[in-house]
Amino acid sequence: MESREGSDALFLYATEGILVVNRVGEIIRVNPSAERLFGYEPGELNGRKVEVLIPQSLSERHTSHRSNYGNNPHARSMGAGMNLKGLRKNGTEFPVEISLSPYSENEADFVIAFIVDATLRILAVEKLKSDSAELEKQVKNRTLILEEAIDELEKTKRELNNALQKEKDLNELKSRFVSMASHEFRTPLTTMLSSLSLVRKYGELNDKENEFKHVNKIKNSIKNMTEILNDFLSLSKLEEGRIENVPHEINVQVFLEEIITEMQPMKTEDQNIVLEHTGNVSAKLDEKLLKNILFNLISNAIKFSPNGGDIKVASVRYNSHVKISVSDNGIGIPEIDQQHLFGRFFRGHNATHIQGTGLGLSIVIKYLELMNGKINFESSEDSGTTFTIIIPQ
Repeated sequence: MESREGSDALFLYATEGILVVNRVGEIIRVNPSAERLFGYEPGELNGRKVEVLIPQSLSERHTSHRSNYGNNPHARSMGAGMNLKGLRKNGTEFPVEISLSPYSENEADFVIAFIVDATLRILAVEKLKSDSAELEKQVKNRTLILEEAIDELEKTKRELNNALQKEKDLNELKSRFVSMASHEFRTPLTTMLSSLSLVRKYGELNDKENEFKHVNKIKNSIKNMTEILNDFLSLSKLEEGRIENVPHEINVQVFLEEIITEMQPMKTEDQNIVLEHTGNVSAKLDEKLLKNILFNLISNAIKFSPNGGDIKVASVRYNSHVKISVSDNGIGIPEIDQQHLFGRFFRGHNATHIQGTGLGLSIVIKYLELMNGKINFESSEDSGTTFTIIIPQ
């Protein structure tokens, strides 16, 4: 391979295109691979400027580069990371990679150019990029699907936990209700049984006063049992989501007057229920929910005011809300109990001797949540209590 014939063999049979260019850019020798690469017949490129192999848009720039290279010739590779193009005889362009090696002979300077068709490599790179992008897209899609599946699992987990907690709360509610009811029902049932016997006895004796007294005891016992059942049924419906807020236009003053009339039999003889209303009488409210709220608050005012006195119901219709307060001058709420007032089954220290379930105010809170309303109170022991509800319009 060190002989002239060996060198010629390397030149003629190399798979890379090889050009030998003189200082002025003329092709003085070209191997068969280069002729095939650019689509020329054997010997057709000899003596022609190398710019004939470069697209016209780059030819002028290449002439300047070639001149600069001639002033500082050195071995270099071209094409890696660059967008070099070759021009075939038929006018088509194709990507190339080029290596340049200068040499001198007989005091003349030449450059050998090794040329490779980069089409397959670029296609492979583009395919790799495309495959990589597609793979990345698939990974993102699958990651998204996985994240959505995880989110759905977390949502399902939360829903199951909520359902289990609700079931647990409901079971606890039922258990506590059974325990409470067995105690709370026993007293009125005993009273009813003894009073029934006494009613018969006093009836036979024609003692109307005592007969009437025991009939009232029976009525009060039935009322207490009804309140217990109503509280439990209301709470059960609320827990199961079977109650909705359906507001419509009502006359607030007339509505409150009807409630007070309906509650008159519940008060004692020395109690009065007084109504005061100011502002517009029209408002958009759910009558059923509001009635349950007010029944609870007013019945509490009646129940916890054993010494009589006025129970005041005051209502105000503002532009943005309706405000209703229920005030009494009863036993009040001890300061130590006030933070627990709206808890289920909670009874104040000074109210354990008064019939009740301890569910009423927790039900009121639930009803107000459905109506987007709120409640606050002011109270001191032995000085009475005022509950105020505010419902937006």
